[in-house]
Amino acid sequence: MSKKLRIGIIGTGGIANAHVAAYKKLPYVEIVGVADVIPDKAAAFAQAQGLTEAASFDSHTDLLRMELDGVSICTPNISHHRTTVDSLRMGKNVLLEKPMSITLQEGIEMTQAAKESGKMLTLGFQPRYDPNMKLLQTIVQSGRLGNVYYVETGGGRRRGMPGGTFISKKLAGAGAMADIGCYSLDMALNTLGYPRPVSVSAFTTNHFGTNPLYHSEASKFEVEDFGVAMVRFENDLVLQFKISWAMHMDTLGATMFLGTDAGLKVTPAGTGPWSGVWDGSVGSITLYHDEFGTQTSTPIPIIEHQLNLFDRKVHDFAEAVRDGREAPIPGDQILIQQAIIDGVLRSAEARREVSVELPDFR
Repeated sequence: MSKKLRIGIIGTGGIANAHVAAYKKLPYVEIVGVADVIPDKAAAFAQAQGLTEAASFDSHTDLLRMELDGVSICTPNISHHRTTVDSLRMGKNVLLEKPMSITLQEGIEMTQAAKESGKMLTLGFQPRYDPNMKLLQTIVQSGRLGNVYYVETGGGRRRGMPGGTFISKKLAGAGAMADIGCYSLDMALNTLGYPRPVSVSAFTTNHFGTNPLYHSEASKFEVEDFGVAMVRFENDLVLQFKISWAMHMDTLGATMFLGTDAGLKVTPAGTGPWSGVWDGSVGSITLYHDEFGTQTSTPIPIIEHQLNLFDRKVHDFAEAVRDGREAPIPGDQILIQQAIIDGVLRSAEARREVSVELPDFR
């Protein structure tokens, strides 16, 4: 193609570096603008990244007045809603970092803006590009498990609590549920085909985050560091969802898909105190089934690969914009997990089961 895609970067925090590095590998992409609300930060970022021809702005709306094919939004959670809605309404395709938004209503407005503008809103869940994640989806959706009636997922770090904007209720919206729980939900729900939830019963705590023995910013810790929920779906499926930034335990267990004909057990890859969550690859896959009246288990070989999943996410967005394809990871899918997280927080506060209601964008 003769004309390069013109891309803007909104927000110049740490994750923006990975976006720029991924875009630089695409010969048909040009980063033409950068914005950050902190004065002069965008200009410094552009200079550090060698984006000598890129314009820099202290306002994302000024950036959006440029001729752009798309933007990467790399801002703190609190500004995801405003920057996404503004970008879509000004005719730009959007690649947004997770989580989707602070509140469910914000997510609804973002999804509606994408529908009304005809522009793409895709979310940054790079684990989907792991071939083993795709294999899980193939196995479950093939019908091999029969009717899947129960799923258990989540991740547990023995110690892995962030600080700063991540622990502010106002800036982050939620804690472990939104930060790493969104990966667990996407892993399970995408495998299942994103069924629609109807209710949530949940419990959350922040015993570790608010204790100075475990967190240096304990006095500022306002979100949950642990949560567990039972989620009911339209098709009589139930999902147990559990997540932890910190705990006195080595693991919260494997992800399990229980079906009427077979079951699937999956463990995450990675080791160390910040591992144990579904933000990366798969460690093992085992199929449990009966054959000729005998209880049997079959290990499913892990697919070895050298893919850079983050690059693949950014490249897929750029390719979709270039080729006129639909959003690789559409906002109306991720809105479903946003509704679950919203339900978790409401249920935990009310100490009872709550219903989940979503507009029908289908």
